[in-house]
Amino acid sequence: MAAAAPTPDNAPHIPVLLRPLLKAVAPVTGVWLDGTFGAGGYTRGLLEAGAARVIAVDRDPLAFQMAASWAAAYGDRIEMVEGVFSRMDEYGHDLDGVVLDLGVSSMQLDLAERGFSFMKDGPLDMRMSQSGPSAADIVNGADEGVIADILFHYGEERASRRIARAIVKARAEAPITTTLQLAGLIEKCLPRAKPGQSHPATRSFQALRIAVNDEYRELATGLAAAERALKPGGKLAVVTFHSIEDRMVKRFLQARSGTAGRANRYAPQEAETDAQFRQTTRKAIGPDDQELAENPRARSAKLRVAIRTEAPAGPTDPAALGMPMIKGDF
Repeated sequence: MAAAAPTPDNAPHIPVLLRPLLKAVAPVTGVWLDGTFGAGGYTRGLLEAGAARVIAVDRDPLAFQMAASWAAAYGDRIEMVEGVFSRMDEYGHDLDGVVLDLGVSSMQLDLAERGFSFMKDGPLDMRMSQSGPSAADIVNGADEGVIADILFHYGEERASRRIARAIVKARAEAPITTTLQLAGLIEKCLPRAKPGQSHPATRSFQALRIAVNDEYRELATGLAAAERALKPGGKLAVVTFHSIEDRMVKRFLQARSGTAGRANRYAPQEAETDAQFRQTTRKAIGPDDQELAENPRARSAKLRVAIRTEAPAGPTDPAALGMPMIKGDF
């Protein structure tokens, strides 16, 4: 008998940092945009907390198919948009809030045929939009140096050159087309993981996923789009899952709130007439013990929240945010 198709009710998806996010942006009113709809956890949380309407954006058409069983109950309070959050200012303006959860959805991780997981065999795909070049295209077509740079700069994999060399050697004999095929190859390049350590392929798979979906450029342009889309007093909440993402969000908010490069963090902050955001907390918010017990995937999550001012939106330089740059085609 075929397995039941995953639905929001049986898919093991738990929204990360939802409780602290809703607390940090309270009161939730007006129109919000959820730029990473996924399984709909944030959208439902915002609606239940008091949002009048949520514009739900996702590049993955499967997300909206899976939401059909429950979204209808909210009627026109949910507007679903298949697209990328870097264009959110085309989908809504004068928004009361924007939320972004930059982690890959568990519904994607848990579907072997999507090719995100190194624990389940499936095609080496990783495309969130299910269109364009796949991870297999990069692995089998990019130069060795480009693959090494992707693994190092996007995944912070210290053995990037060793892995890239092994990939090029293996693909010369036969194309690398499945997730377990690639994961097994990477495992042979690294020491065996000790109990409690992450899988040896974790960083490499993360790097390839980021490259396939151009996630860092999407984040840089998405933060700028949120700045344009939010009304004065509107709230921006971003959940990140690894250091590069968090660094980019942190630098963006520091630059936009006028706190970047302050000589003394304890000195009174001078008023910045051109600051586009006001940060609500200096440090990122992480998961508490209860959330870690309920959802181990939350262990690396960080939440940053800021409030839009009346200052006009400014230009954004992705390089200034610490976005890794890869030379060469992939």
